[in-house]
Amino acid sequence: FLATQRCEFASEHTLHHARGNYFAPSWKKALTAIAATGAPGVPAVWGLGAVTGMAFVLGFVGAYVGYEVMHRREHTHPGIGAYGRYARRHHFYHHFGDPKTNHGVTSPVWDWVFGTLRSPGVIRVPPKLAMPWLVDPETGAVRAEYAEHYERLRPQPR
Repeated sequence: FLATQRCEFASEHTLHHARGNYFAPSWKKALTAIAATGAPGVPAVWGLGAVTGMAFVLGFVGAYVGYEVMHRREHTHPGIGAYGRYARRHHFYHHFGDPKTNHGVTSPVWDWVFGTLRSPGVIRVPPKLAMPWLVDPETGAVRAEYAEHYERLRPQPR
């Protein structure tokens, strides 16, 4: 079961990187959440007792849902506030700069711990992956308010 989940996760992750605005269907994420919650949930309830164990499980589920919401919004909406803009740039460097770095979607903490944290600099976005909030629909260029941190690459001639 876990090997199947890993393989499924890898294919969904690859699709997300290839299409940018692709997100795994909610039912797949729900199954993943159930599997991920069951693994620590059963020992937590058994070892900590029903109330504390269930509080742990609910906190785990809440963190996962928060992560998923923030990840989707980073792709579909402009960042809100300084941290929202920072988190989005951090994550987009992973997508458009170096997929081996900046894995954190909601926080750079684990990238710092594992040595995969990189400063994003200017994010160079391929034309087919440019998000609607980033591009001026009339000119096709990066909107002025994002031009300091983003660059839209030119389409390659065929």
